[in-house]
Amino acid sequence: MELFRIRRTIPFMNYSLVLNLISLVMFLLAIFFIATRGFNLSIEFTGGTIMEVAYEQPADLEEVRSKIASLNYRDYQVQNFGTSRDVMIRLPVVEGISSAEQSQAIMNVLQQSDNPVEMRRVEFVGPQIGDELYINGLKAFFFVVLGIMIYLAFRFEWKFAVAGIFANLHDVVIILGFFAFFQWEFSLPVLAGVLAVLGYSVNESVVIMDRIRENFRKQRKASVREVINSSITQTISRTVITHGSTQMMVLAMLFFGGPSLHYFALALTIGIWFGIYSSMIVASSIAMWLGVKREDMIKAPKADENTTEWVEG
Repeated sequence: MELFRIRRTIPFMNYSLVLNLISLVMFLLAIFFIATRGFNLSIEFTGGTIMEVAYEQPADLEEVRSKIASLNYRDYQVQNFGTSRDVMIRLPVVEGISSAEQSQAIMNVLQQSDNPVEMRRVEFVGPQIGDELYINGLKAFFFVVLGIMIYLAFRFEWKFAVAGIFANLHDVVIILGFFAFFQWEFSLPVLAGVLAVLGYSVNESVVIMDRIRENFRKQRKASVREVINSSITQTISRTVITHGSTQMMVLAMLFFGGPSLHYFALALTIGIWFGIYSSMIVASSIAMWLGVKREDMIKAPKADENTTEWVEG
């Protein structure tokens, strides 16, 4: 399916060196910020108090947040779960204050509302559980990366596989670099967003690499650079349809999903745009510089061993 067709091939590879130098700088900066600033981990990873309260009428989440903020809390989360009357509150660990004291103080300010509220559950998440979630999240991330590497290694010729792996790691590291630099809250939903971007980005890379392989068979007189340029140009319409529709959904979550979905949608937004860029420029450029050629895509026919060659004397 094509929304439009570009008749003239765009020479993307003519600018590959400059664009990849920019990518390299951003990649190194991201690593620097991750190493020096670290992540602003959420309560799931650091531990804290989880409260579940129920209102008689639909809860005004902004009012709940303002009341909690009046107690000088900064790193907290408020979101609906189940129904609009049920609210989950996550509070960070505060030295010298027990979980029971925290929950009682929160209930005191919440009960000042015209909408009656009652406590349903209070649970303390210790730092050890947070560390376990953090470690399990890292394991999930590395298993996904390993799975993608194995898939690309079997799916493509090794030069394409290496290019795809570098392009996908490029996207993930830059997303993490944004979160480290701006100290945006890194939570389990954000980790899920990063894992989603990995799959999303590899799908775009596979589409472009498949088109390059197909065009190597069709455009026999074209150079490698020309084949890559035409392949990227031919997939632009598909890219606009796929990523445009996905981005509309993500923007809806970003602007209307509230604080609980804000950073998840933000990670997806960064990943979608950098995924397009890396698949079109980074992966294709690396494959070209590794020396991918037509012979890598089209295997020479094997000689029939049973064929007897007769020579007339």
